[in-house]
Amino acid sequence: MKVVEHLKNAKKTLFSFEILPPLKGQDIQSLFDGIDPLMEFKPPFIDVTYHREEFVFKKRENGLLEKKSIRKRPGTVGICAAIMNKYKVDAVPHIICGGFSREETENALIDLNFLGIDNVLALRGDAIKSEGTFIPEADGHHYASDLIKQIKCMNQGVYLDDDLQNPVPSDFCIGIAGYPEKHFEAPNLQTDIKYLKQKVELGAEYIVTQMFFDNQKFFDFVKKCREEGITIPILPGLKPITTQKQITILPSIFHMDIPVELSEAISKCKTTDQVKEVGIEWTIQQSKELMEFGVPVLHYYSMGKSDSVKQIASALF
Repeated sequence: MKVVEHLKNAKKTLFSFEILPPLKGQDIQSLFDGIDPLMEFKPPFIDVTYHREEFVFKKRENGLLEKKSIRKRPGTVGICAAIMNKYKVDAVPHIICGGFSREETENALIDLNFLGIDNVLALRGDAIKSEGTFIPEADGHHYASDLIKQIKCMNQGVYLDDDLQNPVPSDFCIGIAGYPEKHFEAPNLQTDIKYLKQKVELGAEYIVTQMFFDNQKFFDFVKKCREEGITIPILPGLKPITTQKQITILPSIFHMDIPVELSEAISKCKTTDQVKEVGIEWTIQQSKELMEFGVPVLHYYSMGKSDSVKQIASALF
């Protein structure tokens, strides 16, 4: 079932979460161990992130350096199939621009379509560590909007090979990312929302936000989106803080603010368990306020660890 159909049929706020594929070399049981404790809250869908290649330089016997491409977290397509088979819920794979040509993107979408996967989250993706800015693949997409265009073409039966005879259209529901505190490359929030609207006009059907810790920023973001004519569902993305380091690491990586009240409370903690308690309680209060606001889904970034998310969900669902 499509995400938008789940939202339409819901009589109350739904629970969903995002997972990371296991690191290369780990088995899928490590993933199931993180999902199992959360299934009692009946998530209608589970997001699965996609991680592009990274490059490392290995020294050869002749002393020269060899550039080698690696994928630390492969298996998104297979994981989606496993989740749907084991748990009978919809899996939402992330589809990214980075690391893919248009043909490789089409082949991935064909595989997902064969598996009966109805939803994709279309993202540009981040630059790899060895690049200062995002660099697309040769014949790849520069922006998420280009990716959306390709998915919509497939939904209309238009494939890259125009010699195909009577190609069968796909029927993907397309989600996109939204940034309550703006994408870090955007000059301002208004410009960011303008590009968000373009993606909606191209065919995006729902928005999942970047994590945030100040609900007012989400409320303001939703208000600005509605004023710009963006009417599709906006799902808030939430993450409980679990370590003291995260109050500096998360803003650095995800380019969002942590409220003074929260950062000061975490700074006073003496143990990791105390940090987790503060993070869980903050996210519970955030979630309650968002439910009162009427959000259709509370979407949690579990990072593959379910303990904190389970405690939060237990207090809410």
